[in-house]
Amino acid sequence: MTPQELLAHGDNGQCWPQALSAKQGYDVHAAYQDALAVRALRIARGEKPRGYKIGFTNRTIWPRYNVFGPIWGAVWDTTLTSSSSAHECSLFGLCQPRIEPEIVFGFKHTPKPDATLDDIYHSLEWMAPGFEVVQSHLPDWKFEVADTIADGGLHGKLILGEQTAVSAVASSAQDLHALLAKASVALYRAQTQVEVGVGGHVLDSPLHALEHFLKELRDCPGSTDIQAGDVVTTGTWTDAYPIESGQTWRASFSLPRFSMSVNFED
Repeated sequence: MTPQELLAHGDNGQCWPQALSAKQGYDVHAAYQDALAVRALRIARGEKPRGYKIGFTNRTIWPRYNVFGPIWGAVWDTTLTSSSSAHECSLFGLCQPRIEPEIVFGFKHTPKPDATLDDIYHSLEWMAPGFEVVQSHLPDWKFEVADTIADGGLHGKLILGEQTAVSAVASSAQDLHALLAKASVALYRAQTQVEVGVGGHVLDSPLHALEHFLKELRDCPGSTDIQAGDVVTTGTWTDAYPIESGQTWRASFSLPRFSMSVNFED
């Protein structure tokens, strides 16, 4: 499929006719170039990039999806919303949507080249709980890693919870890493607890996920570096669970003020 066709399927919520990975030689490099071409098309029609999502940072779910390393994709002004305006979230136009509880960071400036964990910590302004609504345009969520990259990193929507200054959570990169590595989240559908996940599953901590992502982003030809004001969501702490209209989901992290809920509608 061409980038124009990929964008059209993303707009209409229909599955692809076949996997891009079925094409001989289609690899991760080719997939990122297709994703960047779709990015250019979205910008050309007026959408504004708001940051990035990192996917498949949770090592415990790699065997379930046959993907054994992180990926990344773009977040848009058309896909990002805050919980204050997202008590109701529409699933319209999404393809086989699933929900993921994550930690989201906001950047106050671009990290310097070869940034260390300390450099990344000092480039952050806030952090928040978040729900990423992910989607797959291949039936039954059966894909190869290159497919997930070309499919926008599986990004559908990102719902932000209450933002808290990073410095109010931890006073150093080491403290933030240790805090998030030990933290947990309980994910609920209505009143039923679905799963409990821990931050250490996310490449040892969401802060380490940021470090890995930044290197990968900067190594990708044609990519755009982190900008002031960008948001980055760092990957699910649990498995990704199918969602339907009429459901209410809640995530409660073992961190003060890090809790949120969302109701889904058509």
